[in-house]
Amino acid sequence: MNLSNNKILITGGASGIGLGLTERFIQENNAVIICGRREAALADVAARFPSVITRVCDLARADDRQALYDWVRAEHADLNVLVNNAGIQQWMSVTDDAFYERAKDEIAVNIEAPLHLTALFANLPALKTVMNVTSGLAFVPLTKVPVYSATKAFFHSFTLSLRYLLAPKGIDVIELIPPALNTDLGGKGLHDQAPPVSGFIDAVFEQLTQGKTELTYGFSEAMANATPDGLRAAFDRMNPPA
Repeated sequence: MNLSNNKILITGGASGIGLGLTERFIQENNAVIICGRREAALADVAARFPSVITRVCDLARADDRQALYDWVRAEHADLNVLVNNAGIQQWMSVTDDAFYERAKDEIAVNIEAPLHLTALFANLPALKTVMNVTSGLAFVPLTKVPVYSATKAFFHSFTLSLRYLLAPKGIDVIELIPPALNTDLGGKGLHDQAPPVSGFIDAVFEQLTQGKTELTYGFSEAMANATPDGLRAAFDRMNPPA
């Protein structure tokens, strides 16, 4: 994809990887729209980057997703890049009392939302690129986040199919596959020892300039290229016996 002169929608663009992408795409001379549930967080980003366009949207709700698309179609029909970044991560066990309800939240945001948005925005005539943010946990799960890991495995598989399905429409599909990074995903402090988002952003933009469509970094690069034996060994290291 061209790295400048685009109009880009980034879901979950007010924090974490989404915020890192927002900042970098602005630096690369793109128009950026971000959406999320927290109006205050969106306002903070807009204060830092006055060119950013914000939209409050609860991506867990199908009607909000439809309203987002209808608004873009009416007000920003020249949008040509969709970044499916928003996601939630629940640290939990299947034996927890609230497991099923929390799992449904993860499935709604991590699976239903990007599938629905992709189906909607694929009809936007200007769309040229879909970027899906998956995870190194798509290849080897962390059992402390069992549903999150499974949703990312699903989304990785879907992205492979999507690349094939959208090729006749001339829409490129790019997968960003981050490792754990120093963000608040899953809760404050859980990833404080992880690498900074900035290093991941620098790495993926370098890979974009090389024309790559599967963008990895650190742990996720190792997992994406691991043998079955390597994946089993990684699983055992990540999930020691209780």
